[in-house]
Amino acid sequence: MSFQRSFSGAPWESQIGYCRALRADDQIFITGTAPVTQDGAVHAPGDGYEQTIRCLDIIQEALASLGAGIEHVVRTRIFVTDIERWEEYGKAHREFFGLHPPATTLVEVRRLIHPDMLIEIEADAVVRE
Repeated sequence: MSFQRSFSGAPWESQIGYCRALRADDQIFITGTAPVTQDGAVHAPGDGYEQTIRCLDIIQEALASLGAGIEHVVRTRIFVTDIERWEEYGKAHREFFGLHPPATTLVEVRRLIHPDMLIEIEADAVVRE
């Protein structure tokens, strides 16, 4: 089995010891992805829709770095701090995946690593050569 790893450069990767995404043969696993800007700040505090889009953009970049696209995503796991706002998150998720909707789970959690973060998303993909 071959492994490829992709790193985003986020400070937490080295502090905690993980990579943004890992490809194991034809499977890709993308770690919990939070709505952060290039400089590490929280993107769009208070805006669930925009934070979801930012998470999905980061996921798309990680997929591309491992030779995949959003059409290869088979599952997402969405962790949110306020499930009452599910429509904001869902709208962004639906728009992003379009004709390639993956299986998904939406779960409320008590909090994320930063108090301004409303959402974190994991993704799994399969790429058949």
